[in-house]
Amino acid sequence: MRHLLFTLFLAAMVAVVLPIPATAAVQVNQAAPDFTLPSADGATHSLSEFRGKVVVLEWLNYGCPFVQKHYDSGNMQALQKRYTGEDVVWLSINSSAPGKQGHSSPAEAAELTAEHDAAPTAVLLDPEGEVGKMYGARTTPHMYIIDPDGNLVYNGAIDDKPTTDQADIEGAENYVVAALSAVMDGQQPALQTTKPYGCSVKY
Repeated sequence: MRHLLFTLFLAAMVAVVLPIPATAAVQVNQAAPDFTLPSADGATHSLSEFRGKVVVLEWLNYGCPFVQKHYDSGNMQALQKRYTGEDVVWLSINSSAPGKQGHSSPAEAAELTAEHDAAPTAVLLDPEGEVGKMYGARTTPHMYIIDPDGNLVYNGAIDDKPTTDQADIEGAENYVVAALSAVMDGQQPALQTTKPYGCSVKY
């Protein structure tokens, strides 16, 4: 009995002492870490190749109702078309692991992009979740903005309405639009960090 109690005590101590794996989120106003990922069209892109431009990172999973809210309404595509038309680089990143919701092959990702009439600069595939964990991406969507100097200047939600209701898009405060407007004017966004909402990233 004593031996059993001692064993249980040791097990409890190990459970308390062992660190819990966590994603290491990057910090605003610090350099955004570089990465290289394959894209749905068969190319490979590195963040560093876009130095000198404003870059948006959008974590993507078409199976998520929160993502569907912004794509089925056309809201995300409108933002992509508007800002890529103003020389902003928009990278949609899929960090869903094989066998998990949202995972897709390059061909499937390209097909989904066309089906949704999405217009990012590229759809990048991160099935191992390395880039998602590097950035601390927690939800789909989770939005990041990087300034022309390569510094992260926004990390958080797309807007202030954390629902799946398309009707909430109209009248919402779009944090991404506000941050991009500031950065494109050479200024720092007034709001740089918000709580992202959506489905958990399927690492």
